[in-house]
Amino acid sequence: MTSKPYDEFVFEPERYELRSPPAYYFDLDRREFFRVVGAGVAVALVCRSGLAGQEPGRGRRGSQESLPKEIGAWLHVGESGEVTVFTGKVEMGQNIRTSLAQAVAEELRVPVASIRLVMGDTDLTPFDMGTFGSRTTPTMSPQLRRVAAAARDLLVELAAKRWNAKPGKLKAEDGKISDPASGRSIEYKELATGQALAKAVIDDEPLTPPTEWKVTGKSLSKVNGADFVTGKHRYTPDLKGPEILHGKVLRPPSFGAALTSLGARAAEAMPGVTVVRDGNFVGVAAKSEPEATRAVAALKAEWKPVPQIPRRELFDYLKKNARPSEDRQETGSLASALSSADHRLEATYTVEYIAHAPLEPRAAVAEWRDGKLTVWTGTQRPFGVRDELVEAFRLPLDRVRVIMPDTGAGFGGKHTGDAAIEAARLAKAAGRPVKLVWTREEEFTWAYFRPAGVIEVRSGAHADGTLTAWEFHNYNSGGAGIRTPYEVGSQRIEFHPVDSPLRQGSYRALAATANHFARESHMDDVAHQLKMDPLEFRLKNLKDDRLRAVFQAAAKQIGWGGAKSSSGRGFGIGGGFEKGGYVATCAEVTLDRATGSVRVVRVVTAFDCGAVVNPDGLKNQIAGANVMGLGGALFEAIDFENGRVLNNLFSLYRVPRFSDVPPIEVVLVDRKDQPSAGAGETPLVGLAPAIGNAIFAATSIRLRSLPMLPEGKLPKVNPGA
Repeated sequence: MTSKPYDEFVFEPERYELRSPPAYYFDLDRREFFRVVGAGVAVALVCRSGLAGQEPGRGRRGSQESLPKEIGAWLHVGESGEVTVFTGKVEMGQNIRTSLAQAVAEELRVPVASIRLVMGDTDLTPFDMGTFGSRTTPTMSPQLRRVAAAARDLLVELAAKRWNAKPGKLKAEDGKISDPASGRSIEYKELATGQALAKAVIDDEPLTPPTEWKVTGKSLSKVNGADFVTGKHRYTPDLKGPEILHGKVLRPPSFGAALTSLGARAAEAMPGVTVVRDGNFVGVAAKSEPEATRAVAALKAEWKPVPQIPRRELFDYLKKNARPSEDRQETGSLASALSSADHRLEATYTVEYIAHAPLEPRAAVAEWRDGKLTVWTGTQRPFGVRDELVEAFRLPLDRVRVIMPDTGAGFGGKHTGDAAIEAARLAKAAGRPVKLVWTREEEFTWAYFRPAGVIEVRSGAHADGTLTAWEFHNYNSGGAGIRTPYEVGSQRIEFHPVDSPLRQGSYRALAATANHFARESHMDDVAHQLKMDPLEFRLKNLKDDRLRAVFQAAAKQIGWGGAKSSSGRGFGIGGGFEKGGYVATCAEVTLDRATGSVRVVRVVTAFDCGAVVNPDGLKNQIAGANVMGLGGALFEAIDFENGRVLNNLFSLYRVPRFSDVPPIEVVLVDRKDQPSAGAGETPLVGLAPAIGNAIFAATSIRLRSLPMLPEGKLPKVNPGA
């Protein structure tokens, strides 16, 4: 195996949180620091796998360029026959633990039940950039398959040496090596006892082709699924220990407000309370969460606010404050193509900020012990959080450990270590471990949001339906999915960055959702202008066979052509390519003319992500993406005024409810001739335009803003506007 990274990082523009300055710069008191880290504070954490007591450093690295080459850094066969696999990827509800176990089982020829994954522990697992961008399946799965194949070959060699036989004559199956000629067999655990799996993994290790898969490609139940549904599985907020204190942080009344004075006497007088002020950080630690809440409420703080724009001025602000384009593609002569077009159309689309709204808010437990900081936290980037802690506390890399005991959803919102840093600072001051769990109000206010955006589209087409010109400008939202998959000879596509009024960053599918919404809505309007069927118009301008196939599959499933739109009932379609996957979604909506309310009554999504690893798991991912996409498409939006978020509770912030969710049908286009791609993000991008196009088909009203139905019913606009 060479030193080339297995997971190349694409720095997409809307990952703003990864290029923002650290959340805190601490003014460390050296006497306090060495008093705490030298005290040897210990705590017994109740954690499902007891990772606190496991062996240190298994192939961990600090740079992207030196992935471990040895099998043993990634995989270990124990004396009991259990296979332990080490990966920096993490589980956050997408069931990646199961599909990675399938990949190992396929190549190592062992039952899935014999595999245990150690995930997201910076002391035990090889370095990983993070679990995002739908990269786990196309990068980590092949990596672990190569490791497992190399381990299998090594075990065959060990058996051949023991029996003085030829390796090519032996067979690996069901956790053992057998010799068909003699009838002998030996289990992996016997061969591995006392042996180090030190063989190097090579890039071109022969792998089992998808056509011969026996474990991968099948629907297996979720690994540890019963633990999740019964509550046995422990997340960060569930961690307990007799020495753990509870932390709370004093938040400003508005974004950007500066602390001018702090009165802490009342809080400091409370028994067992530690108050910390360090630069712009103020927090407390106490014996219980209610005591910590009372202590932070007793702090008397004065703040100096900074001017903030209100939500109603957002889109004007984004246009007026755009910086020079960071991403521009231009081909042909746009002016000439527009002037020669038989039909021209231009429109503006807008996208509001929305929240990730994970079930589990940010949480961390921090412990200083023997000069080392260990943090348990729900994050998509354990190594990234480790680096943030190193910077915040000026520590050597090997003195910080981050453990991720799974997290209750992330959706791109848990890339930063805010709660980890806050808990660590409080633990350092208190001299004891501290658990910090953000409230729902904090999660809705102080986490970063999906970027808002303005998108301007201008197009030209001939009377026969051939696209001739395409101009597309995205302001602030981002460049993911910005390129059109349709054949257009002359085009100009640009992303314009803006200094956002609110903190913003990665969100499931990034800006591909906004860009697909604008593009696919506009394609429908052009088709309407040409008096062409929307599907026919797309296929006429589309040469990509895989994208054509999913459009046709979704249309066939919903009965496109036979399912005619009418007054009060409409069908729409939208789709595209993103993160290695091809998606097309059809939606059916109905309108209650008496109330103006619109209901999505059916959704069909066809998806091609190459060779399917776990069909049921993939279907769940696609259905989940559609459910999540309903919120951003129909009603989710952050409301803000004077630097304050006004809807920072679930009772005020509308997310999809069971009553909102229509029947969702999934059509899998299994391409065993193509490598497997991820499915966590791409299925989301076709839903909003499909719903918008269906609403237009039913009402002749074009909705060009996300969310489209913030009040749950049609806005009062002119039909066809």
